Amino acid sequence: MITEILEFVDKIEAALKTLKFGFIISVVINVIIAVVLFKITDVFIRKLKEHTQKSDTTTLSVHLIPILDKVIKFLILFFIVASFLQSNGYSITSLIAGFGITGLAVGFAAQQTIADFFGTLAIIADKIYKIGDYVKIGDVEGTVEDINLLSTKIRTLDDFVVSIPNNNISGTVITNISKAHKRRINEVFGVTYDTSDEKLQRAIEIIKEVCDSDARLYKNPVVVVETLAESSINIRLYAYVKTNSFNELIKVRSDVILEIVKHFRAENIDFAFPSQSIYIEKK
Repeated sequence: MITEILEFVDKIEAALKTLKFGFIISVVINVIIAVVLFKITDVFIRKLKEHTQKSDTTTLSVHLIPILDKVIKFLILFFIVASFLQSNGYSITSLIAGFGITGLAVGFAAQQTIADFFGTLAIIADKIYKIGDYVKIGDVEGTVEDINLLSTKIRTLDDFVVSIPNNNISGTVITNISKAHKRRINEVFGVTYDTSDEKLQRAIEIIKEVCDSDARLYKNPVVVVETLAESSINIRLYAYVKTNSFNELIKVRSDVILEIVKHFRAENIDFAFPSQSIYIEKK
């Protein structure tokens, strides 16, 4: 029994002699470095989440920050392992080459996905819109319902949901209507050519009075005789509504038009309609 124990001890001693003490120390140090860097990364990611929630731009953080966490930790692990292998006499050229070939293949296979991802980063950097904003992107207009790593989803006025790749958005003109402080009413009122000078001037005054009396509009609207059209004398109204809501805009515009029509009729100012006069010459 004693002999067997001694033989086992001798085997352990022989195994310990074959191990390089410096190698073990190097492993321990690299593990400690990795743990410390991972902890720092966790603190950074937590602070980033808190900052994003306070600034509240979009829900992109829900998707992007966890991925960023994994990418940072992967890079930390990769460089620590590569440095460890290099310092212990192992060649990492083949490892890097392997990653290069794999990355190239993945890049070709997921080219559009990568482009959309970088488009997402551009949207984050610009902070041009967030969920709930009413925007116009190219020919699509509506309310932003969702923003993720690959696309932006917009609900249009027809209640359709349109998904636009973020790569396309980064190269498109974006109009964030929700950021407007006011919305414009741009309307034309055509009166007949037989309207007297006094009634024409009165029509301009009526439009100004209606707009100035509406608290939802900014004061001093622009009202001008714009042009002599084929069938009418056109009076142009430019006024601004104190809202950035499209629904509020069309409601106010409707109320203003109805009030102007009411006053025009009360004062016998006739609206024009497409017409044509025929003159017959007597011989």
